[in-house]
Amino acid sequence: MSRLCCPAQAFALLNTTSKVTNITRCRLKLAAQPWRAFSVSTNRRQILDVSTLSNRIVPHYQQTKTASLLALHWPEPPRNILLMPKLHAPHVTVSAVEFAKHIHNNYPGLNLVFESHVAHTIHKDLPFPIYSAAPADATALYADKIDLVTTMGGDGTILRAASLFSSHFGVPPILAFSMGTLGFLGEWKFDEYKRAFRECYMSGCSVSTEDLGDPHTRTATTRAIDGLPDPEGWDSVRGNGKCMGLNRTSKILLRNRLRVGIYDSEGRNINEHILPTSTAEPSLGLEGEPVFTAQSSTAGATGGRSGNSPYLHAINEVSIDRGSHPHLAIIDIFVNGHFLTEAVADGILISTPTGSTAYSLSAGGSIVHPLVKSLLITPISPRSLSFRPLVLPLHTKVVLRLSKRNRGRELPVSIDGKRRLGVTIGMEVRVEGEKLERTEDGWKGGVPCVIRASNKNDSEGFGEDDDSWVGGLNGLLKFNYPFGSGS
Repeated sequence: MSRLCCPAQAFALLNTTSKVTNITRCRLKLAAQPWRAFSVSTNRRQILDVSTLSNRIVPHYQQTKTASLLALHWPEPPRNILLMPKLHAPHVTVSAVEFAKHIHNNYPGLNLVFESHVAHTIHKDLPFPIYSAAPADATALYADKIDLVTTMGGDGTILRAASLFSSHFGVPPILAFSMGTLGFLGEWKFDEYKRAFRECYMSGCSVSTEDLGDPHTRTATTRAIDGLPDPEGWDSVRGNGKCMGLNRTSKILLRNRLRVGIYDSEGRNINEHILPTSTAEPSLGLEGEPVFTAQSSTAGATGGRSGNSPYLHAINEVSIDRGSHPHLAIIDIFVNGHFLTEAVADGILISTPTGSTAYSLSAGGSIVHPLVKSLLITPISPRSLSFRPLVLPLHTKVVLRLSKRNRGRELPVSIDGKRRLGVTIGMEVRVEGEKLERTEDGWKGGVPCVIRASNKNDSEGFGEDDDSWVGGLNGLLKFNYPFGSGS
């Protein structure tokens, strides 16, 4: 038999030779196909749809015996992580890539989610798929899918994260790395990211802190790969099954929010017309949806996992000011249905304790500890010197109504600086504190922020509550900083 000179001749000979097995026929048939070089390519850099992910895992927040902070307990390992780096900061983007690669390499089965504008910038640097959502769908999908939010930036980045859930009752825990200008709310330095994420991810499981390495985290996520829930929760990493209690949990500070409703002169809620202040902010997804009536409020509170709220929420403050107009704003203020005063000022702020160190502080308001359940009314440059800031109980109902003496002007209302709407004479801004509810699964409501544990050996737990807050006052705000001291 002559020597085969090409795959085509071999295929012709195969058809006339009965002794060749079917396996050989298949192999030679493949060889007869046009030749194409085979190469190993890298993983595709894809942006996938968040809607394909599994639903959100809702953690439990348990009261501790020694501290006012709460303990974070995951009923099963979290799977979907929203990573939010500071915008227009290349050095933060580099750190975000480093963090994302660490998560992908050490926590199999976790899905990394980015906002759409961030995803299109960062996905080319990540050799694995990431997830995102269109801005119009982001708020609803994130509320249903995200287990944990990680921010990398300053206080503005945390506000950006909170604003994604401003129209929903439930907010995932926020793990914040301070990489911004001030960082009063940021708890962790970025060089601690491995420890910080590991402690938050494993919070509530029974594995000792010394053993929170790769083998345990890989075991913990084995059953969560491909979005399959783990019915046994953390049992797969417990070893001897001995629970180590609340001492092995991350600490949570529930930051109060304000519930905000804007009403026209006929008493109709017009929250659906509130617009984002920048193109980087997602749509609320509320336009054309009648979700602000009492009937739809009940449906929203019980239907779906996201708990769509009939209100918008603010973690810092709600402001109404005179904008670009030369004349002072004239605003009637009502407290629990009683007329309080007619404010003549550049504007009025209603703030949370968290917001007391923000715009309210610049306007002369008091500094309030975030564990104090209260809200603040702070005038912005009032005409009367006797108009002083007020601190009221959290559930006080405050109404700001534009006076007829405003000469027909439209004044801007801002919610955390992220949402804005113009209001005119007769329109009202109704504000009250968001209710924090204690259920069988722990506390509900507010913005849960992961707090960096204190190194102090304080049996009473008070030092743990105040450590980062006092440090922020002294180190960042330079509280009562003496004159003539060195930097």
